[in-house]
Amino acid sequence: MKRSTLPALIATTLLAATLTTTTASAAPLSPAGHGKPTVKCEFTPTPENPAAKPVTVPKATAKAKGTVDVYFVTNYGPFVVRMDRANAPCGVHNFVHLVKSRFYDATQCFRLTNSARLGVLQCGDIYRQEEGGPGYKFPDEVTGAETYPRGTVAYGNQGPGTNGSEFFVVHSFANIAPNYTVLGRVVFGMSTFDRIVAAGIADPDLDGPPTHPVRILKVVTLG
Repeated sequence: MKRSTLPALIATTLLAATLTTTTASAAPLSPAGHGKPTVKCEFTPTPENPAAKPVTVPKATAKAKGTVDVYFVTNYGPFVVRMDRANAPCGVHNFVHLVKSRFYDATQCFRLTNSARLGVLQCGDIYRQEEGGPGYKFPDEVTGAETYPRGTVAYGNQGPGTNGSEFFVVHSFANIAPNYTVLGRVVFGMSTFDRIVAAGIADPDLDGPPTHPVRILKVVTLG
C-alpha cells in the first residue's frame, strides 16, 4: 500500500465505521470505570520477559470515560475497533500507548482458530505465538460476566494478571471463561476476518498458524 493513500483510506474507513451498525457492537460493555474521569493503573516490569520492541511503561493514570477508535491496516484489508475506556480503562490506555509507540506496526498474527469452541485470530506477539511482549504486565479488568460474541476484541493472557500486548479478535464465537479483559468491538471490517478464515489454517485441529501469513502493516488511533 502506498503511503500517500493511507490518509484517504483512513478517512473513508472512519466514515464507514460511523455509519455502519454491526452485530459486533450490539452487546453493551460493563461500566467498570463509570463515573470516574481517571483511574490509577499498575504496570509491572517483567525483566524475565524484556520488551520485544522499544517501548516504555505507560503512565499510571488512565482515562476512564469515552471511547477511542483504533484503525488497523492488514494484508487482508482494514478494520476498526471501538475501544471503551469505561469498561477497561487501563487496558485501553495500554493499547493506545502501544499503538502510539508503533509496537504493533509490521507484526504478524501467529494463531488462528476455527473450532466448535473457539473462533479467534490472536495477534500482538512479536516473535511467535505467546512470545514477544512489551516488557511489562498489568492486572485483568473483568467482572466475571464477560461474553465474547463475534467482533469482540480482548486481551489474551497466560494466566491472571499477565496482560501485555497480546490480543484476540473473535471472528465467530468464543465459548471461554470470562477471564479475558474486553477492550471493545470491531465496528468496521469484519469481512477482513471472513477472508482470513476462508484462507485456511495450517493445522488439522484448526488451531494454529494461518495458512497464509496475516500481517498487521500499520495501526493508528482515530480522533
